[in-house]
Amino acid sequence: MPFVTIAPPAVGLDLDLRYATPDNLTGSPIYARPLCLLHPDAAAALARAVALAAAQGLRLRVFDAYRPPAAQWRLWRAFPDPDFIADPRTGSNHSRGVAVDLTLAAADGTPLPMGGDFDAMGPLAAHGCTAVPVEAQRNRCLLLGLMASAGWQPYDREWWHYQLPGAAAYPLVEDGAMGPPLM
Repeated sequence: MPFVTIAPPAVGLDLDLRYATPDNLTGSPIYARPLCLLHPDAAAALARAVALAAAQGLRLRVFDAYRPPAAQWRLWRAFPDPDFIADPRTGSNHSRGVAVDLTLAAADGTPLPMGGDFDAMGPLAAHGCTAVPVEAQRNRCLLLGLMASAGWQPYDREWWHYQLPGAAAYPLVEDGAMGPPLM
């Protein structure tokens, strides 16, 4: 099944694909080009989340979606902690095209405070962390509510990561199946 390309303005969200830049935990680009792809089921759930956010005068900003297994290996070599990076031997839900990393932004695209940056691996990244400012806790809860209402499940250790229920049932997808390489 072909993946869906997620691209503004048609989708009504912002892209900040960090793994196509050096602004990520490895310090260097992991993807050769900024392309946001999702399984059609995930794309439909993301569209629902975009609509829910828009109804509240907010936008979503996507950091990552489909991640080729080779990119998963690069992340694992940089940060081999299974609490934050899925072991590529078992596969990441990103490599199935059914996971997305994102945040909330104001209508003008300004990201809302979340109490820590994307990929800031550690205890402060957890959804239920009360050590971050109250405003960030509220924003995390708002994002959680929007995403859950749209059919996504959170990963408790990362406020930015959501996946479809039953994600492990989707097959891992090699980059070559997607057309021109992302790497």
